[in-house]
Amino acid sequence: MTTITLIGKPDCHLCDVAHEIVEMVVAKAPGDIVVDEVSILDDPALYELWWEKIPVVLIDGELHAHWRVSPDRLRVALEAAKSSSADSAVAS
Repeated sequence: MTTITLIGKPDCHLCDVAHEIVEMVVAKAPGDIVVDEVSILDDPALYELWWEKIPVVLIDGELHAHWRVSPDRLRVALEAAKSSSADSAVAS
């Protein structure tokens, strides 16, 4: 399973656009993908870390993008994450 974490805040235009792109790409992506949305307003540590870079997209906890999300780049990254997790499962 792959986890996308979308870090943003309410009333953030770029965050809304990132949300739409993530939802569109995930809807067409094969495999199990969980999208977890969190607000920097609910977590002081996230606020400190990301306040000037939102929206931020993490894939399995690793930084994928901030400010602008490219659908094509996200699609490729999700395919790579899926391949990586499949390789890990075979190696186990």
